[in-house]
Amino acid sequence: MVRSSLSRVASPTDSISIPQVQSRAFEADASRNQDENGTNGVDEDEKARIERLGRERPPKFKSLTAEICFCYSLLASMITVEYFVSGFSVLLPTIVERLDIPQASQVWPSSAFSLVTAAFLLPFGRLGDMYGGYPMYLGGLAWFCVWSLIAGFSHNQLMFDFCRALQGLGCAAFLPAGVMLMGAIYRPGPRKNLVFSLYGAAAPLGFFIGVFFAGLTGQYLRFGWYFWIGAILVLSTILAAFWTVPNDAEERKALGLKMDWMGSILIVSGLVLVVYAITDSSHAPQGWRTPYIYITLIVGSLLLMGAVYVEGWVATAPLLPPTLFDIPYIKPLFLSLFLSYGVFGVFLLYGTFYMQDIMGGSPLQLVAWFAPMGLGGCIIAITGGYVLHLLSGTVLLIISAFGWIITSLLFALAPTGANYWAYVFPAMIGATVGIDISYNVANVFITTSLLTSQQGLAGALLNSLLFLGIAFVLSFADVTHFETAHLGLKESYQAVFWYQLAVQLAALAIMIAFVRIRKAESDLTADEKLARGKEMAEDLESPKG
Repeated sequence: MVRSSLSRVASPTDSISIPQVQSRAFEADASRNQDENGTNGVDEDEKARIERLGRERPPKFKSLTAEICFCYSLLASMITVEYFVSGFSVLLPTIVERLDIPQASQVWPSSAFSLVTAAFLLPFGRLGDMYGGYPMYLGGLAWFCVWSLIAGFSHNQLMFDFCRALQGLGCAAFLPAGVMLMGAIYRPGPRKNLVFSLYGAAAPLGFFIGVFFAGLTGQYLRFGWYFWIGAILVLSTILAAFWTVPNDAEERKALGLKMDWMGSILIVSGLVLVVYAITDSSHAPQGWRTPYIYITLIVGSLLLMGAVYVEGWVATAPLLPPTLFDIPYIKPLFLSLFLSYGVFGVFLLYGTFYMQDIMGGSPLQLVAWFAPMGLGGCIIAITGGYVLHLLSGTVLLIISAFGWIITSLLFALAPTGANYWAYVFPAMIGATVGIDISYNVANVFITTSLLTSQQGLAGALLNSLLFLGIAFVLSFADVTHFETAHLGLKESYQAVFWYQLAVQLAALAIMIAFVRIRKAESDLTADEKLARGKEMAEDLESPKG
């Protein structure tokens, strides 16, 4: 099988590449199957063999129990992320009050986490490809646990924002590592679809757990308990991962990948400065004319332009290899996902503010109001594992876009004293359709399209789109809120929802016009396709006998 043969790769200078190893493993499986069935005169054709391999348990796991434990550890990591990202929005108004955070700075506890995570995902994704998903995964979880614990002791805004930013650093390490481990172990097919759908289902489950404990601590306990409970959840994930996640460190080191330090520095610093300028512009003394705002924006933009030059023409091992953008439809897909994920971030923050400030919901009421989003997300994500190979990815993405459009319209049009069942409940269903379907489609498509040596990049890209989308789109939502504050609080919030609708309509237009993703059926891996293409080219070039 594919992954069991990777241990044969001793160094980057070996004459046998990973694609060739995977191709030979595929052919060896075919020979074994023919030997086993040859006595009965039954030969398995390639299509049937691919379908069978796409449904079988990966050889990395000696038993179904080992596979289940591995999946649990990965799902638990996603639960903890959503606990601290989505559930945190419900607790934010309480933290704002307890720490006396001014209105101009209320967006930073959320933005600091997303910004740091997004900025460091690509460098950490490369480190995972270089040194293995196992050490990056465990190290990131340990760091995340420590700063989650410390955050609960925060006594002022500066300490709290600092802890949230350092939480994001741990998240940037273990998120791409987790996706890398799943993407490298599972080959294209229904089994991979199911595992990634379960991974997606962990997000709404973590969301609801986060919302529940946020409501509980916000109403009855000190807010620090929210972070201490979260730290316990992370610790349980570390213990599960230590015993169940396969150690791929030696295999990854054998690939001989190098780090692009110059590109990493330029990308990280550029993203931090640009997002900071956009986020803080609406609260600066003179807006965009404030010197530190336009200076950081200009410097950040120059750094990002420098990163483009380095990645395209200088780096020998760029973080974003040019071949990445040769994948059909990948560029418009990235842009549409960037916008849709940003809509998710806007809804979480401003939807929470709207339900609390305008509808008068208490923290525990918000738990109940958000419940359909958590439960519906679990149902949709798990069901998706059984339909990804039946419906095209483009159709599923369009369905998810309409989910966000419905959600945006319901909140934008909600009258004073709006009924929960008429407006909020269907909006929650639309939100879970919007985020969970698109997240699953993107995970399966991108991990399937990239080589084994690029699975860390796959994990980094998937999560970069999510967190960068949230950071950028939420920044402009904050600007919209500030610029329309004179209309009144309710009207200002609804202006944000109209902005949210416009962003999602742009994403939908891109999906319809430029994105074509086929069904996620059983198939050769990217490595096997590359090896087969090289073999065919060599056959064509070799002289005929």
